[in-house]
Amino acid sequence: MNPVLMLFIIFAVLCLLRVPIAVSLGLSSVIALSMADFTLYTVIQKMFNSLNSATLMAIPGFVFAGIIMSKGGISHYLIEALKSWVGHIRGGLAIITILACMIFAAISGSSPATAAAVGSIMIPAMVEAGYGKRYAMGLVAASGTLGILIPPSIPLIIYGTVAEESIGKLFSAGIIPGLLLGGILLISAIIHARIHNFGKLPKQSMQERWRKTAKASWGFFLPVLILGGIYSGAVTPTEAAFVSCFYGLIVSVFIYKEMPFKTFREVTKESINITSMIFLVIASAMIFGMFLTTEQVPQAFATWIETSTSNKWLFIIGVNIMFFILGMFLEAVAIILITLPILLPVLAIFDINVIHFAIIMTINMELAMISPPVGLNLFVVSGITREKVGEVVRGVLPFFALMVLALAIVVIFPQVSLLLAK
Repeated sequence: MNPVLMLFIIFAVLCLLRVPIAVSLGLSSVIALSMADFTLYTVIQKMFNSLNSATLMAIPGFVFAGIIMSKGGISHYLIEALKSWVGHIRGGLAIITILACMIFAAISGSSPATAAAVGSIMIPAMVEAGYGKRYAMGLVAASGTLGILIPPSIPLIIYGTVAEESIGKLFSAGIIPGLLLGGILLISAIIHARIHNFGKLPKQSMQERWRKTAKASWGFFLPVLILGGIYSGAVTPTEAAFVSCFYGLIVSVFIYKEMPFKTFREVTKESINITSMIFLVIASAMIFGMFLTTEQVPQAFATWIETSTSNKWLFIIGVNIMFFILGMFLEAVAIILITLPILLPVLAIFDINVIHFAIIMTINMELAMISPPVGLNLFVVSGITREKVGEVVRGVLPFFALMVLALAIVVIFPQVSLLLAK
């Protein structure tokens, strides 16, 4: 049997058996490599070297900062401040949900973390104000995906590592598309609220607004600290991640005083679990990729594309369809690590900008977060609300269409991604 075909069959069987994706990638790769001229020492060395990167150290930093924000009171006070300013507008709670996700996205770099932090507060508030629960769940699941598009972004860090591109440029490229998608969601939420005449909160006085804003100012400053530090050149993305952790701890422990030792243990444990999962996927995917490279799959794929079509747009459409199908079954990190080494040579053939393609890929990974059966945000929202995943899927469908619209705009107009990435 062809060794590449055998690799994918083993991988598919393990996935169907619901073996964790990191284990499926690693085990299938080790079995395939054992039949080639590779020793176990070589495999272990490759896994270690794949993680021995200063750039990847930003991932645990941003994960830890996002969980601190969620558990230490920062996200709560941010949402209360937003409520005081726009809660009285028709559709105000939906607007707050999207804005809160955009702010949280500029800190955590993670979609599930964004959905969990905002959804646990906003879904009950929206239902109480008269919004349909299905709509509220769908809005949070979709808005939470902004966590990987608006910088900092864990998938963009991984993309930059694999493609050897500047993380700062990739982060800059995500700003306008992130604001575009956020704007589309905001417009749809306002229209939907006016059509269905959803309730609104009592208007608060200016004094109360400023009091809550002052209370939340520590949280509002965190995205400024992270992104300002990166774009000014004062810190690298990795340094910014750990500066945000230090800042978040100080605010949560000494200013808000909402992180006792028990909570800190929970934050640490959750951060370790999430980071370990991501790093194990990276290490396993790297040996998966090593086998494909040894068998010259990327070169063969590039040659096949070059001979089968000369149309750049057909290629982009085909790649988007491929990402959609893969997104139904695999996690975003795994998709990037498996497909990007194969696609990079083809991008050069069609003269597609690598940074522009990063944003196209990231928006597809956002869609993967809300695509059944394994979309992570679907399970996060289902867990928060204790509703069936099917109900969350029904709620998210209209937002899925809006996100496809944003993807189409980014694909057709590359300058949306490239304007700031200079």
